[in-house]
Formats: sequence, structure tokens, C-alpha cells
Amino acid sequence: MPFKQYWAPSLLVVGILLASLVQTNFGRVTVKDTRFIGSNGSLMSGLLYIPHGTTVNRPAPAILAIHGYINSRETQSAFAIELARRGYVVLALDQTGHGYSDAPAFSNGFGGPDGLKYLRSLPFVDQTRIGMEGHSMGGWAIQAAAATTPDAYQSMVLTGSSTGTLGVPEGTAEYPRNLLLVFSLFDEFSELMWGAAVPADIVETAKLKTLFDTDETVISGQLYGDVKSGNARMLRMPAVTHPGDHLSVDTVAATVAWFSKTLQSPTLLQDRDQIWFWKELATLLALLGFAGTALLLINRFITVTDLEQHQPQLSQKLEQVTLLIAVVAPVILFFPLQDIANLVLPAMAVLPQQITNGVLLWAWGSGLVTLAWLFFCRSRASGELFRIANPNLLLPALRSALIVCSVLYAVAASAQFLFSVDFRFWVVALKPLSSQQFFIFLCYLPLFTVFFGVMSLGLHGFRSQRSAMQNGTLLSAGFMVLLAMQYTPLLLGGTLLLASQPLLTIVAFQFVPILFFVGIISTRCFNRTGNIWAGTIINSLLVTWYLTAGTATQVLPVFG
Repeated sequence: MPFKQYWAPSLLVVGILLASLVQTNFGRVTVKDTRFIGSNGSLMSGLLYIPHGTTVNRPAPAILAIHGYINSRETQSAFAIELARRGYVVLALDQTGHGYSDAPAFSNGFGGPDGLKYLRSLPFVDQTRIGMEGHSMGGWAIQAAAATTPDAYQSMVLTGSSTGTLGVPEGTAEYPRNLLLVFSLFDEFSELMWGAAVPADIVETAKLKTLFDTDETVISGQLYGDVKSGNARMLRMPAVTHPGDHLSVDTVAATVAWFSKTLQSPTLLQDRDQIWFWKELATLLALLGFAGTALLLINRFITVTDLEQHQPQLSQKLEQVTLLIAVVAPVILFFPLQDIANLVLPAMAVLPQQITNGVLLWAWGSGLVTLAWLFFCRSRASGELFRIANPNLLLPALRSALIVCSVLYAVAASAQFLFSVDFRFWVVALKPLSSQQFFIFLCYLPLFTVFFGVMSLGLHGFRSQRSAMQNGTLLSAGFMVLLAMQYTPLLLGGTLLLASQPLLTIVAFQFVPILFFVGIISTRCFNRTGNIWAGTIINSLLVTWYLTAGTATQVLPVFG
């Protein structure tokens, strides 16, 4: 077998094994997929990191680490890995309605109180040395835990988060206890979190000054208060964005240094002695290997046909307009339609994920624009536009697509089960579905299938010489431009171009690789079959899986 048939599975396996080695500190830390029952009988999920040598007779200090909105427990792996290397037991928790914790999101103090209670129940945890770390909404989760049991922790790190937001208590000179605030210089949520349009200006806000018990500008890196008194305060402002905290050596170094100061690390390592980025690289390799394996499976199971396509030919002018619409229309519709979805398509028992609902409405809006343009062009070109959507070819395509996606899902499930590893890089992550998420996936699947069918018609309905790489770039180019426009003023010391859209701007990062991959799959399948069905089904299965497993569930699903 030629090498080209080995590279993707090899990359996938190497990535999984390397990620597992790094997160276990090369065999010196045990990582357990743990589940426990929280408030109201809700199932809670987390990854428990236990340094070797930790026993009932030799208890270790512990850290509760909680991710932000529409993330999962694995997002905190940089903090968990480095803290576990230094001898801490770490519980990286899935918030309620996220990952494998039961819906709904935001319930039970975001899951924070339940996570702290469970951590304190472990017999090998030193009850006198417990800290908490939370990123973004995870910071509110650990504050909910602190408010519920104020004497149950000794130190806290808020990363890209704040006090006094979304129902958590306002910060004072005494609350939270021994606090490190890590708030980046380019954080997209500075207005929401601290009332400062420009992130660097939070040091002048009354809210932060009250927290630090000073009337002066808060100075980054300066210790305020006293650890023994419980009112210690420090601010760190690394030069990254809000999601960039997860890829920041400075952020991780500040965190481990603070817990070393306030909880006394069992194992002495330099703050910048870090290995977590090797796991990030490894899961990226696994993700790329997963994508490559998908293409290999398409080559293996999607049958080449001799069907003549007889696609109509557009004039050069109409072709140029078609390309422009394909790039511009989805971007123009991105923010407005997702905002509208909050009003016209709120989370409900059948469609219980608000972010996914926003993406769905955007997809259908973009699809309608595409469909309208197809009908406009149809009368101006010769040939049968819808021949490539012959329904007689649907069932063979369905069988082949299900084989491809079943193998891919089995690979992801095996990596999770055997090594507690998913396929991810930064904010792009693919992981197996929980039982709740599986039923949610089934609800969304037919709706996204319609979109991908229309998208495939738009890509392949008219005769063109575009390659798979070109079609992938075509679908993702608009979002690359959008992100560049949004971030340029922020990185120059100002705010996002559209400062009112921090969350959706971060969500847009995912659209670049996902749409690029969608374009490649669609084109590869079309070139092999002469019809849209295999590509439509594979894309709808993979993307719906990706969306429903990777976001928050705001409402108990109908089959929950």
C-alpha cells in the first residue's frame, strides 16, 4: 500500500498517543473520566487528574478547574496538566449543560457548587488546601461555589472573567479569598466583564479598584493585601485574546505561581516549566489525521460512477457574481441572523441549543440566498441544473456515507474511551456525543441536511474547474476576512470593529476550518459520483455531530 494511504491514520494514532502521554505527565499522573450525581439528580462529568503517590495517608492539595461558555472540560487541560505536574489533584469539570454534564446550562450555579462538593469528598484531597480556577463563565461557576460554601476554598484564579456578573456576587476587598485575576490585553469581553470598552482600561474602573481595595490605578503584577489574611490580590494581563488564554504560557505561569504562593505546591517546578502545549499539538495532529482519514474513507467507500453530469455553463460575468455571493452573503448574514434566532428560534425541548439554533437560522438564510441565485441563473444557462440531485441516487449514497461516518465515529469514541483524548485545537473540537446529545443530534440532523444539500447545489450546480481546495477556500474566505476586520482594531489597542459581537466573533473562528473541510468533502464526493448526495450526507452528519457535541444545551431536551 502506498505511503499516502498510511499518513492520515498514522498521524491520528501518533497524536492520540502523544496527547495521552503528555496529559498523564508520561505516566506520573492518572487521568480518570469521572461522573457523579449533582444537584437535582443531575449527572455531572469531569476529568480527574491524580498525581501518583497521592493517597488517603498522603493527601494532596486540589484545584477545581472550570471552562467557559460553549466549551468543555478538555479546554482547561493546559491548567490541569501543569497543576497536576506540581502535585495537585485537579477536577476539570464540565459545566451543567456542557460536555457530558446534564442540561440545562446555567443551572445549579453552572455546576460549580457540585464540583467543589465532589472534590472535597475525595479522601485523598487535603481539605485545608483547595483552590479554584475558572475561565470566562467558568469564573462565575467557581464564584457560585465560593458563595455556596465560603469556607471550602483558600485561593482562586479568575481567567478572562469577573466578579458581579450574571448573578455572582460583587467583588470586595475580602471576597473572593486570595484572588488572582488574569485578564488579557485583548480580551473581547472587557465591556461585559469590567465596564471598560478597551481591555487595557479595566485598571481604571471603579469595579476593579473596589475589588483591589485601592483608589489608585491597579498595577499588573503587584501584590495587594496579604495571603495569610485571605485578602491577597494580584492582576496579570497577558498579551492574548479571551480564547487565547488557553494557548498562553504567561497565563498558565501566572496561575501555577499563584497557587504555589497561596497553597504551597507539593512539587517545586519553575512557573514556565510547561509541557501542556505538546498535548495541544498532539490533539491538532490527531484532528488533522481524522480529517485525512475521512478523505481516505471517502476514496474507499464512495464509488466512482460514469454518470454524465450535463451541468449548465454560466457566463464569465455570472460566474464572478456567483463567487462573490458565495463569499460575501454568508458573512453579511452571520451576525444578524444569529441575533434574530434569539427571538424567533429560542432554545426549546426539540431544538434545545441556542448557539446551534443561531447557526441553523444562519445556514437556512444563506441557503435561501443560494437557492434564489440558482433559480435566477437557471434560465440563463443551458443544461439541467438539478440532474446532480437525482433522487434515485440517494440510497446508495446514504449507505456509503453511513459507513464512512460510522468508522469515523468509532475512531473518536475509541480515543475517548481508551485514552480520555478528543480531537481538538483551541476552540475547534470534535468529541463523542453523550446520550442526551445523541437525541439532540437527531433533531437537528434533517434541518442541517437541507442546508448542505442546497450548498452542494450551489458549489456544483454549474460547470466549473474549481478544485476541492479552491472550493474549501471559497466557503471559508469570507470568515477569514471578517475575523481580520474584527480583530485589527482590537489588536491595535482599541475594540472589536463590531464591539457588540464578542461571542459570535469567537464562534466565527470555527467556521474557517469547518467550512474549508466541508468544501473539500463536498467536492471530493461530487467528483467521484457526479451527484450531491454523498457529500451532503457526510457533511450534515459530521457537522451536526460537531455542533451538538461542542456547545451548550440550554433546555432539557425532549428525550432528556
